[in-house]
Amino acid sequence: MATWPTLHVSQHPAVRHKLGILRDVETEPKKFREVVRELSWLLGYEALADARTRPVDVPTPLEVMAGEELADRIGFVPILRAGLGMVDAFLELMPTAQVWHLGLFRDEKTLRPVEYYNKLPNSAAVDLCLILDPMLATGGSATAAIEVLKRWGAARIQLVNLIAAPEGVEAVTKAHPDVEIYTASLDRQLNEKGYIMPGLGDAGDRQFGTGGAG
Repeated sequence: MATWPTLHVSQHPAVRHKLGILRDVETEPKKFREVVRELSWLLGYEALADARTRPVDVPTPLEVMAGEELADRIGFVPILRAGLGMVDAFLELMPTAQVWHLGLFRDEKTLRPVEYYNKLPNSAAVDLCLILDPMLATGGSATAAIEVLKRWGAARIQLVNLIAAPEGVEAVTKAHPDVEIYTASLDRQLNEKGYIMPGLGDAGDRQFGTGGAG
């Protein structure tokens, strides 16, 4: 198995436990959404560990002390539609973050992404952008989203996925070696349809009850 210096796979026991629930074909949409949110919070905690702070004086009931406050302006970019389920957890961690949406769908014949929705403002207004997408499969959508954000002017970009395939990690790190990837699991491979194996099926369908698990 190849190794990628920008890939961070969570080893937290709670992450591994919740990931098992998420994968289970018997997990219904309501529970699936809840676990997506819980896993997103845990991954967000890890992904945002290197956010920059600045010193600030904090008056406690007894004296003034040297404290810290967040210095980075942070933006979350969920990839429609499956990434929407990750947003609330990240906003719990960083309530002042800005949220923008990118719409990318995968052409089932070419497996390439097609952009259909972009609500980014005219110029970058944040220091750190986190792309939120449950699945990193071929890497096409992630690579395209990173390219969009770089053209927009984003300087620091991180990718947060619940599950990643080696093919997707390879594609992203080859195209964008400066982007850190945070995931709950690095799975075995893609199948002939571009689905992650063993994976969990279609994350969008399973969140919103619009299809089966396959």
